[in-house]
This record gives sequence, C-alpha cells and structure tokens, in this order.
Amino acid sequence: MKEFILQTENVSYAYEEGEGLALKGVCLGFRAGEMTAVLGHNGSGKSTLAKLLNGLYIPTEGKVTVCGMDTSDDAHTWDIRKNAGMVFQNPDNQLVASIVRDDVGFGLENIGVPSEEMPARIEKALNAVGMLQFIDRAPHMLSGGQKQRVAIAGILAMQPRALILDEATAMLDPKGRQEVFDIVQRLNREQGITVVWITHFMEEAARCERVIVMHEGRCVMDGTPEQVFTRAEEMRAMRLDVPPMVALGDLLRAKGLPVSREAMDVDAMAREVLKCQ
Repeated sequence: MKEFILQTENVSYAYEEGEGLALKGVCLGFRAGEMTAVLGHNGSGKSTLAKLLNGLYIPTEGKVTVCGMDTSDDAHTWDIRKNAGMVFQNPDNQLVASIVRDDVGFGLENIGVPSEEMPARIEKALNAVGMLQFIDRAPHMLSGGQKQRVAIAGILAMQPRALILDEATAMLDPKGRQEVFDIVQRLNREQGITVVWITHFMEEAARCERVIVMHEGRCVMDGTPEQVFTRAEEMRAMRLDVPPMVALGDLLRAKGLPVSREAMDVDAMAREVLKCQ
C-alpha cells in the first residue's frame, strides 16, 4: 500500500478563542499519487483543511504531517512548503513578478535552488502546463486560466510531492476551468503527484478517484465518486448538489430506464442511454 504524503490525526482548528472550531477532530490520509476532491458548503472547513495541509495554519489540536514531517515543527517549514505546494482561488494574488519566467522562479529562489539549475526547472515546469511559449510574457496580459497555469508551474518547479488547490478554478470561465483541471489531472496521472482538489464544481469532483465531503468542520463522507454521489439526498440536505449526469440518471431511473448509477459524465451516460434503446 502506498505511503501517506499528507495526513491529519484528530485535527481541530479554531481561528480565534471563543469562536468555536472550524475543524473538529478530522482524521484523513492522502496517499502518494491519489487525486482527491474535497467538497463542502461555505464554512464547512474545506479551505481551513487546505491551509493546514500546507502548513500555513498549525492545528489547535492534533497533528498534521507532510511526508512524515510535523507541520508544527519550524525546522521543517521550508521542506513542507516544497513538498506540499498550494494554489489559491485568485491567480492575480499569486503572481509576484513582471515576467512569467521570473514568477515561476520566485519559489526556487525562496528554497535556495542554485541559480544555474533554475532555467531548466523553470522551462520544464512551464512546458508541463503548456505555457512555455509565454515564458517572456507579462503575467498581467494572460487570461485567468493561463495565470492559474503559471501559478501551478511555479509550484511544479519546486518539485513537490503534493498539490493542494483551493477552489483554483472558481474565478475562471468554463474553458479556463477545463484547461486547469485537465492539466492537474494529467500531472497526477503522468507524474504521480498527489492532488487535493478543493472545489464546488461537482463535475470536477466526479472526475477524481476519491471524494471527501466536509460539513460543519467534520469529514462526513469519504469514498469513490460513485459511493458519495449515489447518496444524493444526503448531499442535498447539506445544501450540496450532485453532478448533472447523476441528477439526470435519477430522473431516467424514475422513468423506468435502467441506467447505471456509475454513469458520472456525459460519455458514460450516453452509453447507458444507448443500451436502453
């Protein structure tokens, strides 16, 4: 069985004393090469979890480890950030330089990569996200999806073992969302990078191998997309939707068509409908 890259052990977190817990006794492990979606309504704790997994927050109770390193140990701070890269919602807040090349190299400077190694790592990272041709472009001239791809390249250049993306497609148009998700999924499959994909887009979650649902600071569901999304009524009770094809499948079964509950995307649903003809 593959090792845990990221792990929370009975983790609770409070923002300020007296405000209650944003996370309550969360125990989760994310294995090497796994791509996991994290869902939850606003205030469910999913963004707090993301910042704990990257070491930006230190748990009030319990322990978070990244590649076996305790995030509360200051001696490991840079190694933790290098191994668990974070991509946030607004790409404009992550771009720090006036040229793409320098932006991708910023993290390398912070972790002390020798200057002679940096050009090759920058180019490799930009090539991985399909942005090498923009290496000398000004980031502010790029589209939202392209900016997010540059942000991801900046993390990839540091050669992390995990990517944590906190609603990284929320501010993008549908084309940009598709581009960014496809790139991250490819990096997961081809390079074995562990991915924690925090989202409110159910169709994205349906394409991950594992889905976690957060509610009121607790993990209330954890399983494959099929295991989670077939609990549609429980999802709706938490003010969460289900992927469009899951909702369509419910309607078709109500009409007597025996379509599989495992049809989570358009292609799979089309095959199921054709079987019924």
